[in-house]
Parts: sequence; C-alpha cells; structure tokens
Amino acid sequence: MAAFTQPRDRSATIGLRFDYLAPAPAGAAICYPFLLRAFHAMVGTQAATPSPLAIVAATLILIVAFFVPFFAIALAGRPDANPGARRLAYAAGTTPTLFVLLGVVQALIHSPLPDELVWSVLWLVIAIWSQTAGHPAATMRPTVGRWRIVHGMTAALLSLFVTFHLANHLFGLIGPEPHAAVMKIGRVVYRSGVGEPLLVAAMLFQIGTGLFLAWRWSAAPQRFHRTFQVASGAYLSLYILGHMNSVFIYARTFLGIPTDWNFAIGAPTGLIHDAWNIRLLPHYALGVFFVLSHLASGLRVVLIAHGVNGGAANRLWGAGVAASAVISAAIIVGMCGVQVR
Repeated sequence: MAAFTQPRDRSATIGLRFDYLAPAPAGAAICYPFLLRAFHAMVGTQAATPSPLAIVAATLILIVAFFVPFFAIALAGRPDANPGARRLAYAAGTTPTLFVLLGVVQALIHSPLPDELVWSVLWLVIAIWSQTAGHPAATMRPTVGRWRIVHGMTAALLSLFVTFHLANHLFGLIGPEPHAAVMKIGRVVYRSGVGEPLLVAAMLFQIGTGLFLAWRWSAAPQRFHRTFQVASGAYLSLYILGHMNSVFIYARTFLGIPTDWNFAIGAPTGLIHDAWNIRLLPHYALGVFFVLSHLASGLRVVLIAHGVNGGAANRLWGAGVAASAVISAAIIVGMCGVQVR
C-alpha cells in the first residue's frame, strides 16, 4: 500500500520561493527619469525641429514612461506578493508625482547632486527596506474604523473645489485669458482669508488619512477595484503634498512669483521642450486622471454599500474612469499649447 503523503502547504511554498517580481517596481521607477531624458533628447528645444522618426520614437518613449505607474499598480495586485513587495509596488505607482516632488525639494535646498542620482539611490533604499523590514500581513479586513468614512466625507466636500479647479483648467483650451478670468472668480473664495486656511487644512487631512488608509489596506492582497482605489489614493496624497509645496513654498516663498497659467505650463519653454518641465506632463495628466477615477472608486463603494448591484456599480466606475482619461487628456493638451477657438 502506498504511503499516505501529507499535502504541501502552498502558502509556505510561496513564502520560501524567491519572488523575482518583487524588485521590478523599483527597477521601473529607477528607469523613469531616464525615459524622460531620452524623450527630451529626441524632441529637443523649441528652436529644434525633430524629424518624423524622432517624433515617433519620442512618443513611444513617453508612452512607456506613462506605463510605469500602471505596471507598478498591476504588480501591487498580485495575490502571492509579500507585504513588502506589495507596498513597494504601491509606492512605485506614485513615480511621476514623487519625481516632481523630489525635483522641487532639490531646488529648494540647492542640491548639487543630479536628480537622477538621488532618485536612484532613494529607490534602492526603498527596495531594500521593503524586503527587510517587518510587514505583518493582514489576513483579515484592515481595521480603519471611522477614518475611512471621514476621509470619504471630506473628499465629497473637496470635490466641489476639484470640480471648479479642473473646469478652470479646461478653459485653457480656449486660451490663457479665459483661464485667468475664471481663476480670478474662484480665488475670491479659495484665496480668501477664511477659504484658503480651510482648504489647506482639509487637504492636509486628506493627505494624512489617505496615506494611513493606503498603508493599512496595502498589507494584504486586494481585488482589482480595491487595489486601484488604494493606488490612486496613494498617488493623490503625494500629488497634493507636492502641489502644495510647489505653490506655497517654491513659487510664493522661494521664487516670489504668481501661481498663474505661466507657472503651471512652465513658461516660457513649456512642458514639452524643457528637460526639467517634461516631468510635469505625466505628473499633471495622471494627477487629473487619478483624482477623478479615485472619486469614481469611492462612489462605487458607496453605491454597493447602499444596495446597488455590483455589476451596475462596476460599469458606472468604468464609465467614470473613461471620462477621467478624456478630461485628463483635454486638460494636458491645453497645457501643451493646443487651443480650440
């Protein structure tokens, strides 16, 4: 009679097997600034006229650069990844906005070191830490208590400002003057002595609670929609932090310049033809995309919680993500100089 063999524990096998994909998000993040540098080498300055082949090559390079955060998000959704690898992937999903934040901080401290060098070392440190630090896996639903509800309620209120702010940027498709006129109207409220401190406080609260929720949810594998919600929330937290740093500290305090249309588009060179400013293009485009699709993700959760059919909620979410991509593309082409009159 054949001896009875105890079935092997698959989870234990996974734990002992080397995860070859674990460092991949860090590798992709390290490559990101060099992709942008390659893009600039192809396009050149405004005075240069790139060949059609160079334009095609530059477009493909930029597409790959845009793919970096989505590649990381896909790896964050792997069910067999350890918590450290998963959190590393979520962190790499913030690559475009984190690279801008790094560049601004480098300028503020007058760092003599190249951004790419600091960036590469930073990601090597993060990658090593992610695999050596203790990351207890949360096998059950994370305990987030009322923070999740308060975070959502604050987001609902801030969505009023986000809607106006993005609509304001859409006026850039008409021209800088209409954009400035609409912005002047809005600033009566959000630049007022009461409105601005309240807005800043709400944004800081969203950053804190957003990062807290992302950290708690990132410990364990999540399904696709939850993974996307966590990743987009992590991106937004760093995007808001970096945007506030650029506006309040870098522009207003350090440079003493207005944060108008010219500041946003990196005038006079613009977003496309400047070696530094090109990093703003994915930063802005994905910022718009993720803020709207993150709101769509939150709405999906609320709808399901109130009895809406999961399939219908998912279709509505998909429509929201598609609309987010369209609005993001419209805003970014306007910021690149395209006008519709």
